[in-house]
Amino acid sequence: MIQGGSSTQAKNRQGRKIRMGMIGGSLEAFIGAVHRRGSQLDGEIELVCGAFSSSAEKSKATGAALYLEPSRVYGSYEEMILKEKALPEGERMDFVSIVTPNHLHFPAAKMALENGFHVVCDKPATLNLEEAKELKKIIEASGLIFALTHNYTGYPMIKEAKHLVDSGELGEIRKVIVEYPQGWLIDLVEATGQKQAAWRTDPARCGAAGAIGDIGTHAENLAEYITGLHIEELCADLTIFVDGRQLDDDGNILIHYNNGARGVLHCSQICNGEENDLNIRVYGSKAGIVWHQMDPNTLIIKSRDGGSRTIRTNVGSLSAQAQAHTRQPAGHPEGYVETFANIYRNFAFALRARWEGKEQDPLYDFPGIDEGIKGMAFIENVVRSSRDNTNKWTKFEI
Repeated sequence: MIQGGSSTQAKNRQGRKIRMGMIGGSLEAFIGAVHRRGSQLDGEIELVCGAFSSSAEKSKATGAALYLEPSRVYGSYEEMILKEKALPEGERMDFVSIVTPNHLHFPAAKMALENGFHVVCDKPATLNLEEAKELKKIIEASGLIFALTHNYTGYPMIKEAKHLVDSGELGEIRKVIVEYPQGWLIDLVEATGQKQAAWRTDPARCGAAGAIGDIGTHAENLAEYITGLHIEELCADLTIFVDGRQLDDDGNILIHYNNGARGVLHCSQICNGEENDLNIRVYGSKAGIVWHQMDPNTLIIKSRDGGSRTIRTNVGSLSAQAQAHTRQPAGHPEGYVETFANIYRNFAFALRARWEGKEQDPLYDFPGIDEGIKGMAFIENVVRSSRDNTNKWTKFEI
C-alpha cells in the first residue's frame, strides 16, 4: 500500500485538484476526448500536460487547442514522464491517462509506474497476456494505483444488477447471455484511411483479435462483474467476413462457468445497422435480469411468480452501490461519458485516500490489473479455441 508521504507532500496535495498527464488522445482521436470529458466531470482532476501523438506537431496542436502551457506539451511519452518527474512535487503531474492504440499500453504504463506515476489505462490493459502479467508485477512492486477503463461497469443499473446477484435475489445463476453487436466494420473501411478502423484491425497494434479484443472483452468483463462467475472452459468460433481484413470481425462463444452455469457470448462488428447494443441477460433459480446499454437507466427483473418489473435509475429504493454512481435526476439518461467519470472519480478517491493514509471506500470500486489480465486471457483462449479443429472445448487458462 502506498503511504501518505511526508507532511510536506501531504500539505502540497491539500486543497488542489489531482493533476493528470495524457498519453495519446490527439484531436483526431476518438477515445481521448471521452477520457478528458469524463476525468474532469467531477472537478477532482485537471489535465496539466500531455504527449498526445507520436507526431510532435499533432501533440502541440492538441495542447494548444486544450489551452495547455506549451512547455507542458511533449513530443513523446518518454519525454513527458522524465520531464514531469524532474518538476517539483507541487507542480508535476500525479498520474497518467493512457489512451493510445493497444501496443503502446504496456511500455507507457511500465515507464510511468517505474518513475512514480499512477496510471489510468484504456482497455485492454496490454497487447498480450504475457505483458499483462508482467505489468501486474510492476504495479505490485511500485505500490501505485492502476485503473482500467472497462467503463460499462460504471452504469448505475450495472451496479444494481451486481447487487441483486450478490444479495441472492436471483438465486443460483444458471444462464448468462451477453451480446455486443456493432455494424461499423461492415465494409473494409480500414483501406480508406479511417484511423480507428486502421489500428483496430492491425495485429501489430491491436493484438491477436479484432472484434473479440475490441468489444468482446467488454462483454466478458460485464458478465463476470455482474455475476461474479469465472469461465472454466469455452468453445469459440471466430470469423472474418470482410475480404482483406486481418482480424476477426465476428465472434460466437459458448461458455461453461465455474458454478456450472452456461453462457453465450457473441460480439460482432458487421451487424448491419447496429450501433453499440451491448446487452446482457442473467437468469437464476429465482429470477432473471435484462439490461441494454442503449437504454441504460432501465433494468428489468423477471420471475415466474412476479412477472416482469422495471427498475429505473434514481426511482424508488436502489442499492447504495447504484446510488453512489447515479448522477442525473430521474428520467434523465445516465450517459456514456458518465461511466468514464465514475471510474475516474473512484480512482481519484482512491488516490486521495492513499495520500491521507486511509483505506478506500469499497463502494467506489473500479477495474484494475486483475480485470486486465482476465481480459487478455479471454482473448488468447478464444483465439486458441477457434483455431483448434480437434478439441471442441478449451480449458480456460490464465
